Amino acid sequence: MTDSLELDGKRVSFSAGETLLEVARRHGKEIPTLCHDPRLKPAGACRTCLVEVNGFRRMPPACATRATADMQVTTNSERIQRHRQGLLSLYLTDHPETQPERLSKNQLVEMAERYGAAGDWGSMASERAGRREDRNPYVHFEPDLCILCARCTRYCDEVEAVNAITLAHRGAKTTIATVDQASLMDTSCELCGGCIDVCPTGAMTEKLPLTRQVKPSKHLKVVRSTCNYCGVGCQLDLNVDTSANEGRGKVVRVTSPETGTTTNDGNLCVKGRFAYDFVDHPDRLTVPLIRQPDGSFKEASWEEAIRVAADGLSRVKSRHGADALGFVSSSRCTMEDNYVVQKLSRAAFGTNNCHQCAAT
Repeated sequence: MTDSLELDGKRVSFSAGETLLEVARRHGKEIPTLCHDPRLKPAGACRTCLVEVNGFRRMPPACATRATADMQVTTNSERIQRHRQGLLSLYLTDHPETQPERLSKNQLVEMAERYGAAGDWGSMASERAGRREDRNPYVHFEPDLCILCARCTRYCDEVEAVNAITLAHRGAKTTIATVDQASLMDTSCELCGGCIDVCPTGAMTEKLPLTRQVKPSKHLKVVRSTCNYCGVGCQLDLNVDTSANEGRGKVVRVTSPETGTTTNDGNLCVKGRFAYDFVDHPDRLTVPLIRQPDGSFKEASWEEAIRVAADGLSRVKSRHGADALGFVSSSRCTMEDNYVVQKLSRAAFGTNNCHQCAAT
């Protein structure tokens, strides 16, 4: 069921249950947000998405206000501009002026520049008691950069359902913490890195690029790929430093694709997000190897390796029959790869002894 409302003087349609933010963005209207994420329930915590609605005494948050028939909504006006500039200026007073050189972008700073907010940086320094060091190997928290939008804690609760982190303390000392300030290693945290993905200011970030001193670079290229750790096929973005490894490139970070664009909806597990070192590991095989009669291995071309394997399988079949052969594929392969393996087993060699380790 669809209805209509007036958006910046133009009649637009909407579906039942849609928020003003969803309607506006679907019709190309820019409304800034810091605490909003489509995967989470609207919180209206950051107040950057306030809009004017005819008949409303106060400006409501677009992310948490449902569209109703014949509403008259204004997404940009002098009043709204004053509100955004004032609000962002207040955020900046509790934010360090010197921004660390990290791969994570600070959406608050970018938004302040875009809307012309000029705050007295750091004039109200935070007294947050959040821990800066944690023995977990992947997630780093910098409380000075946190604006308490609660996207990380809400993600941990609503998407991952593990509740490893929460808002702790009161007033100016409010921060993100764990129970008894325990390490994430000693909580229910799955180290999925979802808190890093949703953080708008870089308060939650990856430890690996920090310890390796990876800095933002004009040579950084984002490449869409498929995670190869299981058969789900999650999409991920490889952040590649194209100037490293003598121009061959090096993966320095893995990020999530934009929410709603892939089957995994921007979610990744600990392996998909952090276990990318194997790509450049010195022990990784980069060429086929053929075992020699003396037990040693010789580098070979793919054509030679495939021919040797095919000849060996054919000899076993001719001596002992097709059922002496068995083909085992992997859940780390794509569905198409696994299909080809079973086709090779059944059609080429005539055996049904074919298995895939995920048993799907």
